[in-house]
Amino acid sequence: MGKKNILEDYIKPIFFAILIALFIRAFIIQAFKIPSSSMEPTLLIGDHILVNKFIHGIRIPYSDKIFGSSKKIFGGKKLQRGDIIVFIYPKDRSKDFIKRVIATEGEKVEIIRNKIYINNQLINDPWGRYDEKNEWAKYFQSKEKYGPEAVPKNSIFVLGDNRDNSQDSRFWGFVNIQDIKGKAFIIYFSGPSMLNLLFPWTWDEIKWTRFGKLIR
Repeated sequence: MGKKNILEDYIKPIFFAILIALFIRAFIIQAFKIPSSSMEPTLLIGDHILVNKFIHGIRIPYSDKIFGSSKKIFGGKKLQRGDIIVFIYPKDRSKDFIKRVIATEGEKVEIIRNKIYINNQLINDPWGRYDEKNEWAKYFQSKEKYGPEAVPKNSIFVLGDNRDNSQDSRFWGFVNIQDIKGKAFIIYFSGPSMLNLLFPWTWDEIKWTRFGKLIR
């Protein structure tokens, strides 16, 4: 077998496979792991999720480093209240956060004793969970009253489902829609590490029932 045949039979397919994988990760689907309890009970620590990066517009990779702010091409689907999204954390752009969309551009948000009002109307909030026994509860009591605040143009207001243990828009403000990486849609694995699959004696650490669970 000549060198040319080796190149065609092995190197080229591997090269194109890598390119396709990078393209999918950059523009279509990306995997993330949940590191904190801020979205419990919807998402648990150790959940591995897939995020649709195309649905809300395509973000140009590293555009924030090149242009000083994130850029997107194509508008994508309009954000809806209740969407769970991954975005660049406004206070530290090296980190990604995941939260739930509560209010969108132009809406007025007010929170009174854990009740959410949008444009002066009480909304149904089936996602929020509160734990009076939580050690952080006393600190978060200061956030029982929020607003009213109008969501700025090209921005959204987000909350974690675990309201007593979530750093979110109540504390650091709004999220620019250009910084949204995508919408979470499914849990494909749940456990300390994917390596647990290789070692049967660690299988009891895997949350098997969460595999394939749609994120809502």
